Amino acid sequence: MQFQSQVLSNVEVSPGYFKMRMTAPPAVLESSAGQFVMVKVSRAIDPLLRRPFGIYDMGVYVTPYTDSGTQTFVEILYKVVGKGTGMLSDMHQGDALDILAPLGKSFDHGPEDEEKILVGGGVGLAPLYLLAKELVKSHRVRLFAGGRSKEDILCITEFERLGVETYVATDDGTLGDRGLVTQVMMKHLAAGNGPSRLFACGPFPMLRAVAGIAEEMQVPCQVSLEAYMACGMGACLGCVVKGVNHSAETPDYRCVCKDGPVFESTDLSWE
Repeated sequence: MQFQSQVLSNVEVSPGYFKMRMTAPPAVLESSAGQFVMVKVSRAIDPLLRRPFGIYDMGVYVTPYTDSGTQTFVEILYKVVGKGTGMLSDMHQGDALDILAPLGKSFDHGPEDEEKILVGGGVGLAPLYLLAKELVKSHRVRLFAGGRSKEDILCITEFERLGVETYVATDDGTLGDRGLVTQVMMKHLAAGNGPSRLFACGPFPMLRAVAGIAEEMQVPCQVSLEAYMACGMGACLGCVVKGVNHSAETPDYRCVCKDGPVFESTDLSWE
């Protein structure tokens, strides 16, 4: 659905990273972890295209300023990387936005007897937080968060408040273990803690590494891809990735927005 929204808060949670809370209609609460929103950051023609953001959180809070006495909200986590996100970072409480939501496919939780392992990097932690909120109700959940430095490790305290056991790795060692988060995750899997299922979101090289480890260790794995999008609904074919059966003779393309953004790691080509 398309709706008009107002900014409730827009806070810099780490240098260059922001968390924005926006008003939303109650129907948004039917969204699931892994789905995303498309945000038009300006009423002007430039920038023309909406920007996609994974849903970080959603909920209801009490307010005296509505007839119902409550207000539904949705939150996104984003990094300033260009003109659109730069304009978004300059917005304040009360500013208007035009939003399409919810879009895309969500995560499949899997059986209850599995340990759920979340792996994220940077703003890839966004859909994993909402997933963690859903999973902790009936599953054991661990988070492995990675980044170049401590500035890229976001909202860890919020995961810990949910009861999620967290592990951190940074390339420069400024927070947690020094090295790649996939190495820390692999050590945990190798320790043999019973059936597990992986959920990952972040940069493509990290997802490729997670998918490779999952295949090697025969662990089910779902990945949430990040991609540039124009429409968010599969019409423009601007966010296609190669499926596992792709070849020059028989093309196999998947739209990140419509067929994903959540995929089984075995359904994609990681070349």
